[in-house]
Amino acid sequence: MIRVLIVDDQPLMRQGFRMILSAQPDIEVVGEADTGTAAIRQVAALRPDVVLMDIQMPVLDGIAATRELPATKVLILTTFGSDDHVAAALTAGASGFLLKDTTPEQLVHAVRVVAGGEALLDPAVTRQLIRRALPSLARPTVIPRFDALTPRETGILRLLATGLSNAEIATTLVISEATVKTHVSRILNKLGLRDRVQAVILAHQNGLG
Repeated sequence: MIRVLIVDDQPLMRQGFRMILSAQPDIEVVGEADTGTAAIRQVAALRPDVVLMDIQMPVLDGIAATRELPATKVLILTTFGSDDHVAAALTAGASGFLLKDTTPEQLVHAVRVVAGGEALLDPAVTRQLIRRALPSLARPTVIPRFDALTPRETGILRLLATGLSNAEIATTLVISEATVKTHVSRILNKLGLRDRVQAVILAHQNGLG
């Protein structure tokens, strides 16, 4: 079971997400919180696999709360009106982004993707948000060794930068999803990156996106 904590200051929003997720046989909503401070307490007590985190909340916002949860997989809820916060959310360690008007199917898919250890980079959201966020993101102090990547790895990095998932990259290149995962892991190791989100940012910063 994927254990999910829902964090949002709007009761109706929390109720809607709970109904959608609880209907899935492999997902269990273990708790709710209405502030970032409450979320931190709930994570410590409940140990969820994924935290569905709103950005704009009283007391402590979602970005600050995410920063306090470095070992937790956080899926940020956002709208196009809040993309001024995206750069901060990326550096805080968020695993992905989701629009609040997403479909139930997309919500469930996002939770499963993040729970599986991948960052959610929805093309409809992430490309625009990252491009807007890039000017405020600091460039890495160590120049990445792109020359250490093989041509195949460079190609996969370019596809990552467009927001494609592993499955979509596999379909595009006509290779297995397991092979894509291996390449992505090698890319992250060679470039000294934490996750796919950092890879996408780096690719855009260096003209690969």
